[in-house]
Amino acid sequence: MEPDRTPAPGHDPDLDARLALLRGATSSLDAPRCVEKELMQAFAARFPRKLPWHRRLNVLEWSAAGAGAAITACVLAILLAPPLPYGASPYPPLVRLENGAAFIALDSVERIEQEPDPQLVEAELPRTVLAALGLPVAPEQAGEAVRAEMLMAADGDLLALRLSAIDN
Repeated sequence: MEPDRTPAPGHDPDLDARLALLRGATSSLDAPRCVEKELMQAFAARFPRKLPWHRRLNVLEWSAAGAGAAITACVLAILLAPPLPYGASPYPPLVRLENGAAFIALDSVERIEQEPDPQLVEAELPRTVLAALGLPVAPEQAGEAVRAEMLMAADGDLLALRLSAIDN
């Protein structure tokens, strides 16, 4: 079946012939390179390409977004961390009382554990030293002595102190 070739209302067949003649005459013409280049630049300036969203942000905006994300992560880590009971410490106790004897770590537990050759030295200390270490001392017993065992490092540093029978 052939398409209907009836002209549309207001269609001028003479115009078609003139346009065909014009197309034939201009088909051999070529515009200079500079004209094409200027036209492409004008078109690019008039209709710029849209950048993706992540390329529209500058360095300062990305830095602000990163800082905000880091602060948010820190706040969430703090808020979601399990709370310690009141008065509890995440570190092992430095003073421990057992059966009337006190063990006092004077240096970090890691340093005590890493010491290759500690020495144990026995001595008698006045009970006033216990008050300086934060242990309770009755005033009537302040002048008495208490037996102490001191753990010393090879370089002479005092690492720990064990007081025996401080309740006596």
